[in-house]
Amino acid sequence: MTEILATVVRSVFIILGLFFITKLLGKKQLSKLSFFEYIVGITVGDIAGTLSMDAELSMRDGLTAFLIWGLVPLFISIISLKSKPFRDFVEGKPTTFIEKGKILEDNLRKEKFSADELLEQLRKKDIFRVADVEFASLDSNGELNIILKKAKQPLTAGDLFDDLPEAGVPHAVIMDGTIYHDALKNAGVSREWLNIELAKRQVKAEHVFFAQIDEQGQLNIDLYNDSLKMPEIKQDEHLLILMKKIHAELEWNSLTAKDPVLKMAYKEYSKRIDELITKAKPYFSLEE
Repeated sequence: MTEILATVVRSVFIILGLFFITKLLGKKQLSKLSFFEYIVGITVGDIAGTLSMDAELSMRDGLTAFLIWGLVPLFISIISLKSKPFRDFVEGKPTTFIEKGKILEDNLRKEKFSADELLEQLRKKDIFRVADVEFASLDSNGELNIILKKAKQPLTAGDLFDDLPEAGVPHAVIMDGTIYHDALKNAGVSREWLNIELAKRQVKAEHVFFAQIDEQGQLNIDLYNDSLKMPEIKQDEHLLILMKKIHAELEWNSLTAKDPVLKMAYKEYSKRIDELITKAKPYFSLEE
């Protein structure tokens, strides 16, 4: 029983040590690893497993090893941020595999890549003709990055239109039945606006598993009970919803503005948009 308790205590300390090292090294360790980071991860894991199971090993020596394997990579990362030659030496440089549709065989051999492996990586990215590739390189983390020739790239809205509006960022305003006021503020809406939207759909916040305001200002709701049906918001109501959102934002700004002139201006515009909403309501199918 004593040995089991000792193993439990050692394992808890090791888990805390691993957590500390992970926080110390940062989130980069959770993404694609470079060659050096890969070695660090394997070694730290091996030290942790050995210390957990082998009671004969000194805990002091194990924690010392943890600190060394945590602080040295951190020190190397700091130097890498300040020196590109050092960063290239530690993490390596990208290796070009394809340039203007031509495979660079010497670079393939240098990275121990066969033609079949290269074609496999291309197929994973839905590319089946080497001639379609303008540029392809193998990064230090082992990821193959590809740029297609201009004629083979998919058409985007930016190719057709100039001065497109920014896409915007969706905001999750309800999760697990809890309303997040910071998200409402970032979305530019008030709690009253959210209450109105929930009332339209005849649901309460505690019934909502997830609700998100998209870049167009529309509220999308996912209920706990998927069998419940919510009344659909008709398309012709979208303008009225945006007007109410603008009104709520102007009201908020009129309350929070420190400049008296701005405060009066926001209040005046809020009053005008409220009058427009009152006049526009008969032209929409919204029932309140």
